[in-house]
Amino acid sequence: MDVKIANVQFRFEKYESFSDFEKQILGIFENVPTDCDYVLFPELMTIGLLTTFEGYENFTSADNDKLHAYLEEYITLFNSIATSRKQVIIAGSTVEKDGKDFYNTAYIFDGKGSYVKHRKTHIFPAEAEWKAREGDVLDVFEIGPAKIAVATCYEIEIPEISTIYSRKGAEIIFCPSYTFTEHGFWRVRHCAESRAIENQVYVVHSPIIGNIEGPVEPGYGKCSVITPCEPPWVANGIVIESQVDTGDVLVTTLNIDTLYERRENGVATTYNDRLRRKELFQKYEEVIK
Repeated sequence: MDVKIANVQFRFEKYESFSDFEKQILGIFENVPTDCDYVLFPELMTIGLLTTFEGYENFTSADNDKLHAYLEEYITLFNSIATSRKQVIIAGSTVEKDGKDFYNTAYIFDGKGSYVKHRKTHIFPAEAEWKAREGDVLDVFEIGPAKIAVATCYEIEIPEISTIYSRKGAEIIFCPSYTFTEHGFWRVRHCAESRAIENQVYVVHSPIIGNIEGPVEPGYGKCSVITPCEPPWVANGIVIESQVDTGDVLVTTLNIDTLYERRENGVATTYNDRLRRKELFQKYEEVIK
């Protein structure tokens, strides 16, 4: 079974209103083929909307929680686009407020008028400044033709998360990210490559880009689609990638059946071999407690 994916390298900008943001999104979809099964956007893709608030120039990262004010408009926009195009959209993430708590939450719109969400379970130290709470659920979703999961940025650096996803049946892990520096980007990217090899899954990585005047941290990176490193895929496991700091839409097709065949008959059958010596690992459980 083939799955077609559009991976958006989104550039945040300064906006006068949510309408400006909406126009940018609609313009991007003009370059997204309508036959794509999934469309991925990056983490905190609404970050540029901070510039619509009075006094933005004096904000700090603690003010990121203000983005929750646009949550309903964000949901309405992407739900409408997904439904009209009959596509699954992983609309990056934004700030969700639940009671007094704030979460970095990824939304998946199913193209049928509904959505599910994933709250980031491991907060990067910088996120603590705006009192982001951590989610405590790791779900795999059967939305669209494949079984999918979301590992938001720092989550891909925590190997246990992708292991849980793969054991729950995930075939594609979508990784929206927001990294401020080249070091941060490569940390996420190399970990995404490792998770693809360890779990014999596909990883689709979408970092946000942008650099505007004011307190919003710049976004650095380049989109990629990652596979295990063995035939029939390319040797380095990078099926396709964008250039740094370019607003690209990468489109690629992945075969799900190949994953299962390689898990059984591949050169490196890591998906199965990671459990083959469970009794060995159990001897050292105290080490990781």
